[in-house]
Amino acid sequence: MNRSRCVSRAAARLVSAVALAWWCSAGTAHAGDVGQITSTVCINCHGEGGNSLVPTFPKLAGQQPAYLAKQLTEFLSGKRKNDVMAAFLPNITAGDVPGLAAYYAAQKQTPGTVADAALAAAGQKIFDDGNTDTGVPACAGCHQPKGEGNERFPRLAGQHQAYVLQQMTDFKNGVRTNDKGKIMRAVAERMTEQEMKAVSEYIAGL
Repeated sequence: MNRSRCVSRAAARLVSAVALAWWCSAGTAHAGDVGQITSTVCINCHGEGGNSLVPTFPKLAGQQPAYLAKQLTEFLSGKRKNDVMAAFLPNITAGDVPGLAAYYAAQKQTPGTVADAALAAAGQKIFDDGNTDTGVPACAGCHQPKGEGNERFPRLAGQHQAYVLQQMTDFKNGVRTNDKGKIMRAVAERMTEQEMKAVSEYIAGL
């Protein structure tokens, strides 16, 4: 069977399972109650304290609060779209955004794990120096040398490889378009698939 078809079916099953979990828990969450929302809604994908155990769902713990607020606001407005998030958004309001962003920013992120040391080493070169031959800038220029991010750019350090790779691929293909000034789209368009995999591997170990 075609591998992409298998992945698509697996993703569909995952979305269905997550949506079911949300419907079972949503009734206990109330607008404005950050503790209830994080423990009955967000936890289904993003894990306890924002440390997702599923590599396709991002870790939120320790993320820059301004970035978290921006993403939540844009999910709510429809500027950023995701099938899984769409199932949860009815239980979150704009008024919940500041509290949710502050909560997850204050949590301690669990460390990531490098699975391929050689690939990570190749990724470090791109992260630190970019690729001058193809015009790929150093990731550290925006996301900081240790990947901790700042008020303008998100923390990448310790993030799941699969999630980082998917986001770069989505930027490259124009699936995700909510980057400020089209910066990530311009960068990702110049990167090869192997470069994106390498950078994702390195980021997991930061």
